[in-house]
This record gives sequence, structure tokens and C-alpha cells, in this order.
Amino acid sequence: MERTVLLLLREKMEILTSAQRKVADYILKNPNEVAFLTTDQLAGIIGVSVATVMRLAYALGYTGYAQFQKDLQEMLRSRVESPPIRLETNIKKMGKNKLLLECAEVQMNNIKKTVEFMSDEAIENAFNLIFAAKKIYVIGIRGSSSVANYLNEGLNRLGVDSELLDTDSGRLQAILVKLSSEDLVIPISLPRYGKRTIEVAQVAKTKNAKILSITDGYSSPVALLSDAFLACAFESLSFHNSEIGAMFLADFLVTGVAIRNSKKTKYYLEEIEKIVAATDANLLK
Repeated sequence: MERTVLLLLREKMEILTSAQRKVADYILKNPNEVAFLTTDQLAGIIGVSVATVMRLAYALGYTGYAQFQKDLQEMLRSRVESPPIRLETNIKKMGKNKLLLECAEVQMNNIKKTVEFMSDEAIENAFNLIFAAKKIYVIGIRGSSSVANYLNEGLNRLGVDSELLDTDSGRLQAILVKLSSEDLVIPISLPRYGKRTIEVAQVAKTKNAKILSITDGYSSPVALLSDAFLACAFESLSFHNSEIGAMFLADFLVTGVAIRNSKKTKYYLEEIEKIVAATDANLLK
């Protein structure tokens, strides 16, 4: 796969125009970033026309930028290492005295890249699916379970009928059987992609339920099944995928629902506060 993307870029460099070489050079230096940029975004960052980006894709033998980008994403995904190897690799790269700052920089960069991945169209599609759904089901396993729990809890507090799917519960099958086109499933899945999450998305698809995924890109297994998706960065200095980008998206969705439906949100929060007061739930009043 690498030969058809980065190595191909190097091999074709001599025959490219100066503007195309500028694009090729940027891609070679920033493949992880380019994998999720639109043609408009890439052209804007480099300072060339969209036509130049498209002509580069054609010069490499692709039918267009989308096909080139898909190959680039698949190449990067194939490079995802196992946790022990990732940890060993990262230990060699970082200095112990700068660990705090390096971790902070990586996580801030994850949020920055996640914001850059988002488009107005993707955002509108996401909220349209949420507001149109009669019932929402959220699923995320392993590292993504914390994000799924946060998103589900946040939506429930806003009065949204949302439920967290438990893949270890017998209730899961009963829920999947009753899925319909009125329901929305939100799977959260990053490399190396939890098998059960993908299986739930596949069943949801057969039931004509809508799917809004939080994942890493266009060619992710769950994105290919989705009606819409939001992409996030997941780089980490440790052995695991960082969930910071995905958590940012979850928080963004909860905040967006609250603001876009502020009257209903205010009502539900006031009702929750009454129950909190009645049950003496908090230490601080």
C-alpha cells in the first residue's frame, strides 16, 4: 500500500509541476494530517488552488483526490502497532523530564486536528440525525467505553432518550431485534476497531436504523456503515489510542444539543435539580 502512496509520490516528484511538488512535499511531511483534510483545506494550508491538488492525484494515477486519500488512510491504518510495540517506540522518543509537557502537547494537537477534520456539513448532519431520532443507542468498548458513557449520560441529562449498549448483556440482542428507522445508533470506534462495535453497526444497518459514528476517517469499518460520521485524531505517547479527540466530539455534541434546544434543556435541568435537592444527592449545596 505504501508504494501506491508515499513511495509513489517520491518516484513521481521529478515529473510534477512546481505547484504539485509543493503539495507532494507537504503530504510526505504530514501524511497523518492530510489523510483527513478536504481538498479545500489542503489547498488553503499550502497556498495552492484546489485544481492543483486534483491534478496531483491524477498525475499519480488516481481517479481523484478521494481515491488517493482513501489509499493514504488505509496505509496509515496498516501501520497501527500493537500496544507493546507502540509503548517501546514512544519510550525511545520521549524524555522523562519533559513527559508532562509532551503529553499535553500531543493531546492539544489531537483536539486541534479533530477540529480541522470537521466540516459544517458533517456537523449539521450529526445534529439532524440526533434531533430526528426517537431513541438513541450509544456503544463503545475498551478505551472508547468512557467516551460512550460520557455521551450517553450527557444526552440523558438533556432529556434525550438515550441508552448505553452493553455488549456483555443479554439485553443487547433484544434491543437490536427492535431497532427501526426511527432509531439512531452512535458507535465509537478507533483502530484497531472493536469487533462487537462493528457487529452492532452492521445489525443496525440491516434494521434501517440511522448510524452516526465517531471514528478516525472515511475508510474506517464503522464509517463505511454510517449515514454520517465525525472524525477524530487519536495520537498518544503511550501504548493506547488517545480518546481525547473522541471525548471532545462527545462533549461538543452534548453542548450543541443543549444550545440548539435550550428551552427543553432548561426544563430538564431544572427538573433534575429538584430531584437532586429532594434526594440530598450532593455533598456541596
